[in-house]
Order: sequence, then C-alpha cells, then structure tokens
Amino acid sequence: MKLVIKDKNKVRINRFVDWCLYMLGYTLVFFIVTSLFKEIVVDTNYWYVWYLLVVLILYILNKTVKPILVTLTIPITGITLGLFYPCINAFILKLTDWILGSHFDIKNIWVLLIAAILIAVMNFIMEKIIKHMIEKVHK
Repeated sequence: MKLVIKDKNKVRINRFVDWCLYMLGYTLVFFIVTSLFKEIVVDTNYWYVWYLLVVLILYILNKTVKPILVTLTIPITGITLGLFYPCINAFILKLTDWILGSHFDIKNIWVLLIAAILIAVMNFIMEKIIKHMIEKVHK
C-alpha cells in the first residue's frame, strides 16, 4: 500500500491513511477541547470508546448533514459576514449530543459555541500540519 499517490501531477495521500490521520487528529482535538471545558462531559466508562464514537459520528455528520446546512444557510451566512458558520458547527455538535444521549453531554450553549469555534480552528491547523507532513514525505 502506497502512502503517497501521484495523480495527474497532483500529490495526495492514500485515502485510508488520510482518514486514519483525520480521525486520530480529530480525536486529539476533541480530547483537548473536552479537557478545557467541564461543561462537555463524555461517559467515563470506556471513555476511549466514547471519544472515538463521538468523533466518528461528528465525521459522518460533517460529511453528510453539514454540506446541506451550509447550502441552505448561505444567505444568513452572507448577511452575517460568516459569523453564522460557527452556529452550524455548534448544531452538528448538539446533534451528536442528541444521538449519543447520556454518553456525551454539552451543558452550556456558550461553551458549545466556543467549543465549535475551537474545534474548527484546531482542525484547520491540523490539516495544515498533515499537508506539510505529506509534502515532506513526498520530497
């Protein structure tokens, strides 16, 4: 299995490796955010399983529901000059909270919004780091 694939003069990482790196990085980001805020509670029994499950559900919702929400809220996001976008991320987090029930709970709306912003910023930084790593491996 190749780690780096070259397609039509474009270099990309293997999709499975990319997915694994994303899940690992997102789990790390989510762990950091939950350790910063006591209002975000993950079940302590088998906590590593719940962290991975939260991240997996967030990944699935970000790939399916979020594009639909972003498309539907383009006018609102445009009017607010992009300030509504973190509300979409917060909605995705709250939807994950609803899906997992008592195993994952966000107790404060302001913490929810701040966590959504932090997760978005940390994911942006994580993606830049991964892209930089890929470029170094390719050279």
